[in-house]
Amino acid sequence: MADIQVDLPSEVKEQLPEGAQNIFLAAFKSAQEDGMSEEAARNVAWNSVKNSYEQGEDGKWQHKPDVTNSHAGVQSGGN
Repeated sequence: MADIQVDLPSEVKEQLPEGAQNIFLAAFKSAQEDGMSEEAARNVAWNSVKNSYEQGEDGKWQHKPDVTNSHAGVQSGGN
């Protein structure tokens, strides 16, 4: 299996923090190894980033806050 070398697009380098860049790169490589076109692989990579990061009002990407069960407000209990 050939090792796919990828240069991150300038928009990724300029907009995303390092952790998000790593997610993008890993997802992109994986998608291409699965036979996806470059465009499809980019879409997969951006969707992967958006699972953990969000773009703030200032335009900067930041890690999404963790959502825990304690904030869900749903309780189960016995009678």
